[in-house]
Amino acid sequence: MAGGNERSMKALKEVWRRAENSLCADCGKPDPDWASSTLGVFICLSCSGIHRNIPSISKVKSLKMDHWDDAQVQFLAKHGNAVTKATYEAHIPIYYYQPTYNDCQVLREQWIRAKYERKEFTKPGKQLPYSDGVKEGILWKRGRDNGQFLPRKFFLSEREGCLKYFTKQDAKEPKINVKIDVINATFQPVKIGNPNGLQITYLKDNKTRNIFVYHESGKIKNRLTRNFLKEGYMEKTGPKQREAFKKRWFTLDHRRLMYFKDPLDAFAKGEVFVGSRENGYSVQKGLPSGTQGNFSWHYGLTIVTPDREYLFTCETETDQLDWIAAFTSVINQAMTPQEYAIEAYFKFKS
Repeated sequence: MAGGNERSMKALKEVWRRAENSLCADCGKPDPDWASSTLGVFICLSCSGIHRNIPSISKVKSLKMDHWDDAQVQFLAKHGNAVTKATYEAHIPIYYYQPTYNDCQVLREQWIRAKYERKEFTKPGKQLPYSDGVKEGILWKRGRDNGQFLPRKFFLSEREGCLKYFTKQDAKEPKINVKIDVINATFQPVKIGNPNGLQITYLKDNKTRNIFVYHESGKIKNRLTRNFLKEGYMEKTGPKQREAFKKRWFTLDHRRLMYFKDPLDAFAKGEVFVGSRENGYSVQKGLPSGTQGNFSWHYGLTIVTPDREYLFTCETETDQLDWIAAFTSVINQAMTPQEYAIEAYFKFKS
C-alpha cells in the first residue's frame, strides 16, 4: 500500500512539473498547488475556492496535503492545463477580458463560471447572453455631491455606440449620453466598498469624469476595455516647485495621469499627459537637487516632459519603484496619431 502511494505521488509530481501546469489555469498565478480531479486543471488556492462553489462541475484537492489515487493521477496526466484549455477556451471572443490573479474576486468567478459551468467558449459562433450588443439594467450609482448610492437605469448599446443612464425608470431623456469610444470601466471593489463595485470613466469636454456604481448580484460580464495601469496615493507640488507637497490620489490610465483629492471624486483636480521617450518624456528616480517645499514622504520621482518637470513623493520605496515601472512602460511605447492630438490639447490648455 505504501509503495502504491509513493508511486502515485511520484507520478503526480511529474505531471505537476510540466511547463504547461506551472501557472494557474484560470488566473495565471505561478506555482499552483491545487488541482481539479474532474476537470484536470492545476489551479491556485484562490481559484480553488471558486471551484468549490461549483461542486457539480469541479472537485478540487490540494496537491500537497490530499491523497490522490492512481485513477485521479492518470486523469490529470491525460488532461492538464493545455488540453483542458483547448476545450474550454477554444473560442473566446476577441473582446472578452480574461482576468489575472491581480483582478478582483467577482471578475475571476464570472470567468471561471463562464468557462466550466456555462461552457460559453467551447463552440464557434455560440451566441453569448451578452453579445447582442445591448445591455439594460439597474446599477446603484454614487451621488457626486452627497456620496449616497441610488438605483439608476443604465443602457449600453453597441449599435448606437453609447452608454446612457436615467435618473428615473420612466424618464425619456438620459442624464448622460456618452460615446463608447471614450469610456473605460474597471472593477473597484475596495475603493467602492462593494464586491461588485465598478468605476466608469469617460471624457467630457476632454476632461475625465468618474461614475461609481455597483450591481447587487455581481453578474457583471467581462466585456471591459482595460484596467488602470496603477492607482494610489502620492504627494505632489505645484508648477513653481516651492509649494508644500500635498497628498493626492493618482490614477494612471495609459497616457493620462489624473489626480484627485479623494479616490471617489467625480472629477480630476488635474491631469498630466505622459508621452513617449522619443518625444522628450522620461521618468527619473528621486527629486532634483535643491527641491524646496515641505514633504512628508521621502521616496521621490520626477516626470520630465518637454515643457516642465512634475515632482512626486511616495510613502515607501516599493510604491516608488512600482510607479516608476508603470510610467516607464507607457513612455517606452510609441505614440499613436490619436495620442498626438491629445498631447496637443494638453499643451493648448496649459
